[in-house]
Amino acid sequence: MFSAVEWMIASRYLRARRQEGFVSVIAVFSFLGITLGVATLIIVMAVMNGFRQELLGRVLGLNGHVMVQGLQRQLEDFDTVAGRIRGVDGVVRVTPLVEGQVMATANRASSGALVRGVRPDDLRATEIVATNIVAGSLETFGQPNQVVVGSRLANKLGLPVGGKITLISPNGTATAFGFVPRLATYTIAATFEVGMYEYDSSFVYLPLDQAQVYFRTGEGVSGLEVILDHPDRSVELRGPLLSAAGQGTRLFDWQQANAQFFNALQVERNVMFLILTLIIIVAAFNIISSLIMLVKDKGRDIAILRTMGATRGTVMRVFFLSGASIGFVGTLVGFIIGIAFCANIDSIRLWLESLTGTTLWSPEIRFLSQIPAQVDPNEVVMVILMGLGLSFLATLYPSWRAARLDPVEALRYE
Repeated sequence: MFSAVEWMIASRYLRARRQEGFVSVIAVFSFLGITLGVATLIIVMAVMNGFRQELLGRVLGLNGHVMVQGLQRQLEDFDTVAGRIRGVDGVVRVTPLVEGQVMATANRASSGALVRGVRPDDLRATEIVATNIVAGSLETFGQPNQVVVGSRLANKLGLPVGGKITLISPNGTATAFGFVPRLATYTIAATFEVGMYEYDSSFVYLPLDQAQVYFRTGEGVSGLEVILDHPDRSVELRGPLLSAAGQGTRLFDWQQANAQFFNALQVERNVMFLILTLIIIVAAFNIISSLIMLVKDKGRDIAILRTMGATRGTVMRVFFLSGASIGFVGTLVGFIIGIAFCANIDSIRLWLESLTGTTLWSPEIRFLSQIPAQVDPNEVVMVILMGLGLSFLATLYPSWRAARLDPVEALRYE
């Protein structure tokens, strides 16, 4: 498509002489703009993907993908319903639970808490809790009056493992002397820390049978948490799950329960993509300006080439190669920098912290010990195509102007 002569002339024009140095400076800035734009887009998209996956893993790790509840207050005969749901293709685990809001008190301190009654085996199968025990053990969970609480809730109440925590339920008992709240005292068997403040500061796990007694649900439960083989299948399996659950039940998935949260993340991600795309657009305009100046500077050269037999297409391809080379090399270097940065992002953070003596990433504030980065190949391809496309489009008008130059007018005063 491009001849050796065209490549040679284009590369010669990119190596400007001293009197043409200003054109070369603009070309360098265009190259840096494309490089930084592509690299920044790849890095930011990877970090935002990482954040979404980390948050999604923590939210779904504790709450499940689909919740099945009874149309009435409780779900009766839940073991039979759970057995039918387990038979649905794509269902990994079904966990019956009793859930309720309480006030947790100890050492003259109090805090709101969410009690979740689950079977001991189901809690041990919940990987995000079982693998993040910071004190104590799940072995004793299931014994009378043993609970597992979030580490931040335990710290707030000043409770170690083995300490006593009192739970006060607002659903008390009406007596002749007035309304009496329901109180029960439990021993902390273990504390966990999953990395999200909401969960670490409010969750209390209680054995299912004891939670049924405490909340007076009888033989019923609040609902069934369904874990699927992939979260995105929750919409696809909604019909089969509802059919398996039977009449008198309703269900909602994680997307409905956390719609506002994840929609906000998606909006922020899209806005960041548009803002950072402006870097590449500005670099493309720099390519246009540098090529226009190059065409003005090389007017006599173009005229001589035309008189020697070069066609308009040849001249257009020469200047197209000059501009496209900047965009192609800039995009390639930006891709390499972006991927390398994502692969070593935490090492770079630690190096910068040691260099500046400051804390750039505080786990106590962000509740993540490392900066998450997950590169999506589809997004990387899209960024590369956008960088190349804008660079190539930026060369068309200056190349067309160069091809339209009249050699007679260019050589008239030479």
